[in-house]
Amino acid sequence: MFLIPIFLITFANAGLFGWIKGAILSWASAMVGQHCVLGLPTGMGGGWLKNLLPIRHWLRLTYFFERYGKWAVLVARLLPFMSFDIVSYAAGLTGMGFWEFLWATGLGQLPATLIYSYVGDMLAGSARNFVFGLLLLFALSALVFMGRRIWNDRQTVA
Repeated sequence: MFLIPIFLITFANAGLFGWIKGAILSWASAMVGQHCVLGLPTGMGGGWLKNLLPIRHWLRLTYFFERYGKWAVLVARLLPFMSFDIVSYAAGLTGMGFWEFLWATGLGQLPATLIYSYVGDMLAGSARNFVFGLLLLFALSALVFMGRRIWNDRQTVA
């Protein structure tokens, strides 16, 4: 799952490449990322997660995604506070079709990508430098956090 919110990456892409190229890059990379998350349950043996839910809840979830999955994904992509990764993982668990997921994800995330890219491109001069600095600081903080966690995990194992 992403450590950096997608809208910050979209802002950065627009600031670096212009709003049109930044939007294309952000949209395409988000599509690839979400399709990777869609495949995680199958590739990583997500079947164990099915055992956490009572069978009646699992059947309801599966039925819901079979019947309304593409619309649920589309609406979830339009909501700015909804985690893309959780939606993609749930769709992968229920075996949602690739093409349904493709069009619902692509269409659903397009409006936000265009808006964030346009706003990111509008940042000019010192505001652009400020945002770039914040993004750099955030990325370095994330790297330090991950490095520390890896170090601690290795020390625990050894």
